Order: sequence, then C-alpha cells, then structure tokens
Amino acid sequence: MIEADATDGPAGGRRGIQSVETGMRVLAALAEGGGAQALTAIGQRAGISPSQAHRYLQSLVSTGMAVQGAASRYDLGPVAIAIGLAALARLDVFARADAAMVQFTLETGRTALLSVWGEAGAVVVRWFPGRPALHTSIGIGSVLPLLHSAAGQVFLAYLAEGETQAALAREREQDHTVLRQDLGALRGRVRSQRHAVGGAALTPGLRQVAAPVFNLQGRLSMVAQALASDAFALEEDEAVLARLLAACQAATEQAGGVWPTA
Repeated sequence: MIEADATDGPAGGRRGIQSVETGMRVLAALAEGGGAQALTAIGQRAGISPSQAHRYLQSLVSTGMAVQGAASRYDLGPVAIAIGLAALARLDVFARADAAMVQFTLETGRTALLSVWGEAGAVVVRWFPGRPALHTSIGIGSVLPLLHSAAGQVFLAYLAEGETQAALAREREQDHTVLRQDLGALRGRVRSQRHAVGGAALTPGLRQVAAPVFNLQGRLSMVAQALASDAFALEEDEAVLARLLAACQAATEQAGGVWPTA
C-alpha cells in the first residue's frame, strides 16, 4: 500500500514515496552511465541490490522509461528521452537554437544536430535532417566523443576542465591515442576560431563542423554541429561555416547571452 511506502522527511518536511524515490535513483543511474549498462552496475550506482534493481528496471521498461537490450543490458527508453527533450524545450536558449538550426538546414541543406552536456558527456538531443538524407549511426541520445567529434571538441574547449575530466578519462581508457593529444592547443584553437572540425573516425565519409551556443550567464549551453557527405562540394564549406556561426551567434544573443569575440 502507498501508506506503507511513504517516508517522513526532516521535521516539518514533506512526505515522499520511498519506492518512487528509489525508482528515480535507478533512472538517474541509467542516465549517468553513458550507454547501455549491466544490471549489477546500475544497482551499484543506485545504491541497491541487483535483485531490487531488476524489479525497478522491469517497471521502468514496462512504462517506456527504460529499454532492455542484448545481453540484458539496460538503457534509457523513449519516454525518458521525450521527457528530457520536453524539459529542454522549456529553456529559452534551446528554443532559440532549435529555430536557428531549422533555418540553417533549410538554407544549406546540411544535416545538423544539437548536443548538450550531461553526466555521460556530449549527448545529441536534436536532429535536423538535411537534403539528401545522411546515413549514420549518430542519432538522438548518442554520446559523442570529446576528441573525435567536432561537438565534443567545442565542449572540451569551453567547459571547465573539471566538468569534462571524467568523460575524458573514459575516452582515454578506450583510445590510447587520446593521451598524445595536446589539449591546451586544441582548446586555444577552438576558442580563437569559435568552431571545431571533427575527424573521420566518428563519421567515416562525412565532414563535421561545430560551434557553441551560450546562455544569458555566459556559460556554454549547447553545441550545434553540421554534417556533410561527398554530395556537398568542399568549396561550399566555408560559406556553410559562416552561416553556422551566424546561427549560433543569433541564438545566443536572442536568449540574452554574449557571443565571444575572436
């Protein structure tokens, strides 16, 4: 019964439902994991036993908040993603950036995406299909690498080092070439140019460029990234970059932010 599951807060505080609070911890553990995770890892992160985690995850799966994939690994489900996107849509800077990128795609034909920084790293939250459509494994919910994606490099350049430290450490464990990167030079280059160009390791056959969007507090809010296949002429890229920078500057200033000087 609900009464048996209710918990008292501090003296004079509000009462809560313990099972709901535990379920939210399990959901948060899914969000922080950076991808599909094993049951044991989720339970450890949420502070509950594997058997408890299994029961909560089954409820989350049945409501669309989680999905169970291969090898009994769990990830965020479509309902959880939709809630996150709805929350973002309520932010003025996100609405401005969304409108700016819709116009950018219409004008250039380039596929574009918006990413925000989360516990797992740079997460794609909006996708704007271009003409012709691109075939890539990147989609809404994808976590982009810091060094092999243009968007990741922009986050690395503008966020405090402490904010990207955990994601960078995970990336280094998976790819030892990251250790040889001069991060100071990369940050300086991105900041001076106000954009980054990604390598082919993330999107073979596709060119990628990204630029920042700032909020009214002057903090990096999100990153806009444009993709191009060989169907788009290389000589058009410079003009497209100028339009991307203009779109990000407009979104920043319309939301009350300050666009950085070169």
